[in-house]
Order: sequence, then C-alpha cells, then structure tokens
Amino acid sequence: MIPPEFIRSEEEQPGLTTFQGPVPEIPVVDIGGGDEEKTAEDVVKAAKEWGIFQVVNHGIPAEAVRQLQRVGKEFFGLSQEEKDKYAMKEGKFEGYGTKLQKEVAGKKAWVDFLFHNVWPPASINYGVWPENPPDYRKVNEEYAQYLLTVVENLLKWLSKGLGLEDHALKVALGGEEMEYLLKINYYPPCPRPDLALGVVAHTDLSAITILVPNEVPGLQVFKDDHWFDAKYIPNALIIHIGDQIEILSNGKYKSVLHRTTVNKEKTRMSWPVFVSPPPEKVIGPLPQLLSDENPAKFKYKKFKEYQYCKINKLPQ
Repeated sequence: MIPPEFIRSEEEQPGLTTFQGPVPEIPVVDIGGGDEEKTAEDVVKAAKEWGIFQVVNHGIPAEAVRQLQRVGKEFFGLSQEEKDKYAMKEGKFEGYGTKLQKEVAGKKAWVDFLFHNVWPPASINYGVWPENPPDYRKVNEEYAQYLLTVVENLLKWLSKGLGLEDHALKVALGGEEMEYLLKINYYPPCPRPDLALGVVAHTDLSAITILVPNEVPGLQVFKDDHWFDAKYIPNALIIHIGDQIEILSNGKYKSVLHRTTVNKEKTRMSWPVFVSPPPEKVIGPLPQLLSDENPAKFKYKKFKEYQYCKINKLPQ
C-alpha cells in the first residue's frame, strides 16, 4: 500500500476519474513546415480550443533534448544527501524539494523536483544549479538558447491570432526580461497509481510552458468535463497556455487544467520550462482587445502578487 497522505479523494483518483474510451487527440502542430500562415492558424486554434498542444519540427536538436534528459536523470540518481545540498529555501522558488503548493488536508503529491531559472542571465542563480553531473550547466545553457526561438515564434503566432502586431504579447510580458524557470519533475514508481497523483490538477501560472516529457506517459488534460490521457509523441514538445496569456488575451486563449498520473513500474520524468513576466511586471487584459462589448475579465496586478495568491490558494 502507499501512505495515506498520498491517497487522493474519490473526485481526484485517476483510477476513478480517467476517461475510458476513445480519447480525442491533443492537437499536434508542425511548426517547421514553412507555411507560416497555416502554422499560426493551427497554433491559435489549439490555444483557443484546448490550451495545450504538441509541436513537432520545432528546431531544437534531438541531441540537445537527449542531453537535457540525461543530466537531469543523473542528478536525480545522486544520493539524497547530495540532492539535499540544493534544497529549496523558505520563500524561494528555486532549488530541490518534494512539496510545492499548500495542499488541502495534508495530502502529498508523488513527486520530487528541482527548480532553477535558465534565462535571462540576470535572473540565474548558479548556486542552485547542480554541480553534478559536471556538464549539467553547459547542457542546460545550450537548451535554453534553443528555447528562446521557439518561444519567440509561439508568442508571435498567438499575437497574430488576437489581431495584434507580432511582438504584442512578448512586449506585454516584459520582452527580453521574461524569465524562463526550468523544473525537473521526478515521479518514482508508485505501488498504487490508481490512487495517487504526481501533480494535482492545476493551471500553470506562467505565460506559456514548454515541456519535454520522457517516454512514460502520465500527463492528463481536462476538457469537456473529462480527464484525458495525453499521448506520448517522440521528439515533440508539449506547449501549455498559462494563466498570464489567458489574462492578456482577456480569456480568448485558455489556460489548460492538467494533472500528472504516476506509473507502477517506471519512473516518469518531465522538464517543463515556465516562461513568465518579471516579478514587477503588471499583467492584465491588453487594452487594444477591450471595448464596451468586451470588458476586462481579469484584474491588473503585478506578476509576483498573482504568483503569491496562486501558490497560497488565495483569491485573485
């Protein structure tokens, strides 16, 4: 059995709540196809209807992704004592840990994780980056460089989909000061995957999240009142629309509700990068989208205030 604090309520247990039957496919968009117009349309449609999609032909070399996965895996293979050197400090978002959000009724998620910023250089604290394996830093810095182009393009297409200038969303999110926070999720095998969750249902508080999974499925998406399994597609990146893009678009794009299940035999890992505005940036619906018929549906607030409310489960 598993300790009681990991057992979810019946409304949450994957064994009872996962949709059984033909599952609709999360959209897959080829973003390297060359037909810019078509790519933008597909991205926009997926962001409006699903809030999540997978992208292929994204321009990040398979080798860069493989190395990212390798060094992450090697870090989680270290002794507990070695990992604890990077333990999260009170009130900080970076470091190694096992518990993030305030959880109701003392429940726990079946996961270990490591957080650290990978961009821009001014927001990086190398003190929380593992020194083991020795090439951890080099590999992560390289991966971050590739990500910049992917994010730039996605934000451009999403801006177009709102009828705005290409750079509208990027500028609204702080331009070159946008912060890229990498998280490595490590979900060890779980004797009762039908009862536990790796990460409970949530939307990402970022603007956009770019995730690399390993080959063990586990991501589930909530749509049309059901929890659906996301199919694993080799070499694809999974893109989540986060809360900040939903707010900026005044609800046109949806921040996706998702959760993670765990596996009985295998370790699941994933590498999301949360792209967010800098802490002091005020985010609210873009004024050029508002009118008498379409008033603001969200408040204007500093990103750090939004983040604080979300993590402490306070009303926005």
